[in-house]
Amino acid sequence: MTTALVNGRVLTDHGLQGGFAVLLEGDVIAGLALPSDPRVRAAERHDLEGRVLLPGFIDCQVNGGGGVLFNDAPTVETIRTIGAAHRRFGTTGFLPTLISDDVDVMRRAIEAVNAAIEEGVPGVLGIHLEGPFLAPERKGVHNPAKFRTVDMDDIAMLAGKHNGVTLLTLAPERASIDTLRQLTEAGVTVAAGHTASDYETMRDALRNGVRGFTHLFNAMTPFTSREPGVVGAALEDPHSWCGLIVDGHHVHPAALRVAIAAKPRQKMFLVTDAMPPVGASDPSFVLNGEKITARDGVCQTASGVLAGSALDMATAVRNTVEMVGVPLAEAARMASTYPAAFLGLEKIFGKVTAGYRADLVALNEDYSVFETWIAGACQRCE
Repeated sequence: MTTALVNGRVLTDHGLQGGFAVLLEGDVIAGLALPSDPRVRAAERHDLEGRVLLPGFIDCQVNGGGGVLFNDAPTVETIRTIGAAHRRFGTTGFLPTLISDDVDVMRRAIEAVNAAIEEGVPGVLGIHLEGPFLAPERKGVHNPAKFRTVDMDDIAMLAGKHNGVTLLTLAPERASIDTLRQLTEAGVTVAAGHTASDYETMRDALRNGVRGFTHLFNAMTPFTSREPGVVGAALEDPHSWCGLIVDGHHVHPAALRVAIAAKPRQKMFLVTDAMPPVGASDPSFVLNGEKITARDGVCQTASGVLAGSALDMATAVRNTVEMVGVPLAEAARMASTYPAAFLGLEKIFGKVTAGYRADLVALNEDYSVFETWIAGACQRCE
């Protein structure tokens, strides 16, 4: 049975456009058509009632949600809970993210993501291992006792058969050029983060496989007049992607505007760096034995160190429009089209067009999520 999503404003390559129906056949978008098209008349109609229809949001950095943290229990059920919590806010594709941990926990996390994809847990696209190959000088809330350098066993583990994308955040100064090449040649997407690297080291890493930057500005050497640092290398490079946490706390809106203007279009994407409070009633959780509390959308330790966020993707899109001044169509692409490209999934995800997977989100006028579709299956979110 074909379903026709009608009476909405649809994000196309030409911007938000009305007057089109979106045809879904199973888990695929069959195409866009005018209301007079015979396929629309023959289809089961689904009225969007004037709402905006966007590609489903893709979040590359999801530590937790629904009251659970991936590190605490790297299982299929944890992934299912996290995905369900974030789906309410428009996330239809995500990478469960493991904060720096021991190798046995890393193996369990990889196995859990592989199993979740095999079982068809909605939205899982792969895994993000944020560490443990990070710089103690830029540790953030990570436990430096877990940090180490990459060895051959790690490369074998990361390069093994995975059912989805494998994204690894590391500090480039903690890995050799040969290691970076081995990882990228094995299909691992490598991002720089939690790094004390200087500009020259970062430039070498970009030439040898680093594809992007994890939460730009945060936990990396800053851009100054005499030492451009990691941020300077990121903004100068036209080929790499940068993840941005747009919550009004991690990065000042003016810095975000400057960064977005500096990079070529399509190279900036939104992430949440979300923790368990997203989609949960309890604002507190424990990380590395320390209580973290979310207040006014900020997750912090008792001493005030940022510990991920309480941000969801719908709010990230709204903030990008209202705080940063980006048009809705572009903010939506930063939450869908551009992260899909960063992950190498741009031919399947991130657009409302024929042949793409039917992962969609319908937004109300206030940017809250009304409905989502994952592989053509609709869920009401209000």
